[in-house]
Amino acid sequence: MKKLLAVLALLIPAAAIAAGDPGGSAVPSTPKDPVMERVAQATSRKDWPAAQAILKEAVAQQPGNADYHNLYAYSIRKGANPDMSLVFKHYNQALSIDPKHRGAHEYIGEAYLMVKNVAKAKEHLAQLDRICFFSCQEFSDLKAAIAAYEKQASR
Repeated sequence: MKKLLAVLALLIPAAAIAAGDPGGSAVPSTPKDPVMERVAQATSRKDWPAAQAILKEAVAQQPGNADYHNLYAYSIRKGANPDMSLVFKHYNQALSIDPKHRGAHEYIGEAYLMVKNVAKAKEHLAQLDRICFFSCQEFSDLKAAIAAYEKQASR
């Protein structure tokens, strides 16, 4: 069954191209999110305070947006002297909105490593293992982060 799905995954984009859709999708592209564009610019500069300010406002305006909560927590975690209680609050909010949010599972797992809670990080790795039909980048990244943490802790 998995082989069949893998073959179908390869054929669908080819069929879309053959049908005259070089983007591989017959669905029109969705408009870009201006908040996400501004956050991407700030994070590319590693300007965590700017990203936090943008996302704090976005979360206030759209509290049901899991991506905003996830990236807000991420920007706090990456900034100087992160407030880990706020980090966990927003990752958990993202996961309560979207329990299968792969990014939130990866990032909260990394946050748990920051507070030396490997068991909780591994719980989120297990969640990603269930969520991702095939291995996904979030699973691979968290798995690597846990392995690196454990290697460092064993020294």
